[in-house]
Amino acid sequence: MTVGAVMRLFSSSFRSSSSILIPRLVDAFGWSYGAVGLGFAIQWIVSGMFGPTAGWLGDRYGVRWTMRLGAVLFIVGMVLTGMMRELWQFYLFFGVILSISMGIFQVPLTAAVTLWFRKHLGVGMGLLQGSQGIGPLIAVPMMLLIIYLFGGGIDGLRAAFWIPGILGGAVILGMVQFFYNEPAAIGVRPLGAPQSEPIKAVQTGKVAKVRTQVFLKQAQRTGAFWNLIGIHFWGCAGHAIILVYLVAMAEDEGVSAGLAAGAFVTLSVTSSITRFAVPVIADRMGSKPAMAGCFFLQVAPIFLLFIAHDPWQFYLFAVLFGIGFGGEMSAFPIINRQYYGSGPIGTTYGYQMMGAGVGMAAGALIGGQLRDITGNFDATMGLSLVLSLIGVFSIMMLPTTKKELLPNWEDQLPEASPSEPAHVHAGDD
Repeated sequence: MTVGAVMRLFSSSFRSSSSILIPRLVDAFGWSYGAVGLGFAIQWIVSGMFGPTAGWLGDRYGVRWTMRLGAVLFIVGMVLTGMMRELWQFYLFFGVILSISMGIFQVPLTAAVTLWFRKHLGVGMGLLQGSQGIGPLIAVPMMLLIIYLFGGGIDGLRAAFWIPGILGGAVILGMVQFFYNEPAAIGVRPLGAPQSEPIKAVQTGKVAKVRTQVFLKQAQRTGAFWNLIGIHFWGCAGHAIILVYLVAMAEDEGVSAGLAAGAFVTLSVTSSITRFAVPVIADRMGSKPAMAGCFFLQVAPIFLLFIAHDPWQFYLFAVLFGIGFGGEMSAFPIINRQYYGSGPIGTTYGYQMMGAGVGMAAGALIGGQLRDITGNFDATMGLSLVLSLIGVFSIMMLPTTKKELLPNWEDQLPEASPSEPAHVHAGDD
């Protein structure tokens, strides 16, 4: 669990700190908000569309192998982004290469961690998701300091990609060695499993492929499968606008760059608390009401932005919005286990992350275009409000989480698949 949290922290911290990069990319390269927003949109689209593939890679070949691939792509993407000179390079290096690595760290890692818990899954997922919220606390000051030390402008931006990219990627590669695909890989049971339960062999190779195909086919017949994709789209489209443009919104109102970045950090701190708390609540009381409450808290604080001019107003907004944002996405792994039990949910969760990625892209792209067209962020903020509100209504349509949707899905497996032996070694990748 600790290893997974550290890998998530390093891999996501610089991506989730994108809000401080927007005005600096605009100033350093002379690109418009819409053009930069398109780069972030491409990143989220590619990351989202790669989600099912990332989940399949994790289910098929194991998380450790997939994490190594993600770490290498993370280093390559960050280094190349630091070398960019043209807008198309920003789209390719940052928007495509780096986003594929993000898709890998978002989907298979999350699905794998859920396998280690029979009880207290909420605490485990809270620690994992909370680490992502803590990331900006490290990344934002680090990137601002690096930009300052290297003289600001283009040189500062280059260093802000190179240094964290190389160091962060090296840490991730080192941590992968201590992460195992599932408890059976080291001969133990999931936390909370009864001692009488046999230790299940690692499912890899052809067996894993068949199990994933059979499970996915049945999951796609449930309404929740498709609704969860939509919910992730609406929620992520709504909060993407805030994450990407909050600093620019504050600076547009005359707030200094340092205070504006501080508002974003405040949002991240608050979201870290709810990223931990909401999975625990969802695990004990059900994910549906927890998600609905958090989505609503992505809606109500937006009204404050329309009248915000002073720093304290942006900080108040950051606290309120951070509560909803942090909890909105952290309950998804829990609701997947509540609906689908111990099934191979990597690919299923990947489809949901595809909805999230497309939503993030839509929010970043349309939000930037609206800013360029209207000259202010009013329409952009209104769009964020509406998108999150649609998510609230979509959650209301989900079935109860008190019973599994596919308790007997393994009955559809070919006769040899459930009992086909698989070799277990502590060092298997």
